[in-house]
Amino acid sequence: MNKSRDQLSVVPKQIYQLKIKLPGSTPSIWRRVLVPATITMSKLHRVLQIAMGWRDCHLHHFLIDGVYYSAPIPDTDWEDMGETDYRRLRLSQLVPAPRLVFRYEYDFGDGWDHEILVEKILDEEPGKHYPVCLDGKRACPPEDVGGLGGYGHFLNVMRNPNHREFELLSGWIGGSFDPDKFDLGDVNTLLSAMK
Repeated sequence: MNKSRDQLSVVPKQIYQLKIKLPGSTPSIWRRVLVPATITMSKLHRVLQIAMGWRDCHLHHFLIDGVYYSAPIPDTDWEDMGETDYRRLRLSQLVPAPRLVFRYEYDFGDGWDHEILVEKILDEEPGKHYPVCLDGKRACPPEDVGGLGGYGHFLNVMRNPNHREFELLSGWIGGSFDPDKFDLGDVNTLLSAMK
């Protein structure tokens, strides 16, 4: 028996709910985002940069099942570093199931290691824009602050206006810094502008 097109069920597109956190940050710095299962890893990199609050001015790679994935860097020995080109690879190809965890490292000098958990795989909601950030806590550390150790020192100095480095670090950051600030609306405005 043949079914008409209208009778055939349409398989909804799948959406990954990801929780991104900076392990070792106390209190925890994290974000929760929804992305299409078919998102390319290069586009996922951009989502992570926006959601976390980074400025995309350092090298990065993903680590999934012992394999490093990144984009080739022209005129370097990138191929000799053992990285796999991720530009055409999709999230669902590399991380096919919920509850899997993978890594994203940004700024190899500061070593910002992100743990990414696939919390759920959902059906796409019609009319909803993806990617979208659902929630998050605390501000992104400043670029070039020196990793978690440097960030801890930076916060200690910024809490103490009498500290000998307060003026220097206040000038470097451009004024005050609120480690608890996270603006979900700003993140989603930037994500909605992604192409």
